[in-house]
Amino acid sequence: MSDLSTTKRSQSNHEQYLRRAFDVARQSLERGDHPFGAILVGPDGECLHEQGNGFSSEGRDMTAHAERLLATWASKHYSPDFLAGCTLYSSAEPCAMCAGAIYWSGIGCVVFGQTERSLKALTGKSPENPTLDIPCRDIFAKGQRHIEVIGPLLEAEAIALHANFWVGRDA
Repeated sequence: MSDLSTTKRSQSNHEQYLRRAFDVARQSLERGDHPFGAILVGPDGECLHEQGNGFSSEGRDMTAHAERLLATWASKHYSPDFLAGCTLYSSAEPCAMCAGAIYWSGIGCVVFGQTERSLKALTGKSPENPTLDIPCRDIFAKGQRHIEVIGPLLEAEAIALHANFWVGRDA
């Protein structure tokens, strides 16, 4: 693995890639979707794929989270052995569903901005995002292979992506 492998990327590299995921979240919002974004970075530091939230664009699909869509794409395009050296950067901590998809795809590292707990506080009782307050670390810890988790990072920037978005969306 190159010197940019998951465990050797510097804090500034993580922040650079995470900000790219934030850009994807902003693009998602601009096209009418929820403000979430994720990118997949290969062992050599190349961005392999970007994915925004697909709630609206996928026909109000409650499972079309950016991380789940990205993990599905990744598992169709790469082997689990290759994905073990890849990092998924996400604007928000992967929910329980997305953590499961990441686990099954074989992705080896997750770096996220905003915590699931913080997101739950922002979304309130929105039926569009009935947030599960379960850290992805807890889900990965139950698995049979290690997934490195780094985060929260740049949480204030991640939270800002949701400024006023969830207001009036609760039940």
